[in-house]
Parts: sequence; structure tokens; C-alpha cells
Amino acid sequence: MAGKFELKTAKSGQFHFNLLAGNGQIIMQSEMYESKASALNGIASIQKNAADDARYDRLVSKSEKPYFVLKAGNHQVIGQSQMYESEAGRDNGIESVKKNAPEATVDDQTA
Repeated sequence: MAGKFELKTAKSGQFHFNLLAGNGQIIMQSEMYESKASALNGIASIQKNAADDARYDRLVSKSEKPYFVLKAGNHQVIGQSQMYESEAGRDNGIESVKKNAPEATVDDQTA
């Protein structure tokens, strides 16, 4: 099964999305967007930038958990991963984004 983006509406009325792997596990989540169009632009930006390894920042949280963010060409963060138990897990997450994001469909759950 291929990956997909789930586009949702938050209780605040803002829009956000998750990138899911083929097994349904969340690989990456977005920030909140004021409009649905902006969220869809965020999805398009992830699809465009996912394959470029230089767009990923490999980071470590204050609790020393590895995670990553994906940045657009303007250096804005367009997606963030979960916290991982190991750097290897984080790196596998990046590879999963590279594999799933470019061809992922959008499951619009905002209606």
C-alpha cells in the first residue's frame, strides 16, 4: 500500500496534515495552517522537497530523542517527525518520507 497525506481540520478551525506510510504509521506531521489552500501548498512542498537529502535537519530533542524536520527551499520547516529511540530509527523515517511522499495521495478529511 502506498503512503498518503491525511488532511484534517483542528478544533481551532485550522488545517494540518500527517504523512502516513503504507502501513498507516505517521511518518511526519505539519504545522497548523490558516487555510486549506495553504495546507495543500504545504503538502505539495513536501512532495517537491522530500527526495533532497539536504532539506532534512537531523536533530536531537531536549530529552535526547532523535527526530528530523524537512525544510523548503526558503528554509521554513514544512514537516516534523515523531521522536525516535535511535538515530537509525530517525534515518529510517527520513528514508520512508523520501519513498512515500512524492507519490502519496491526499485523503481530505476536512469535509
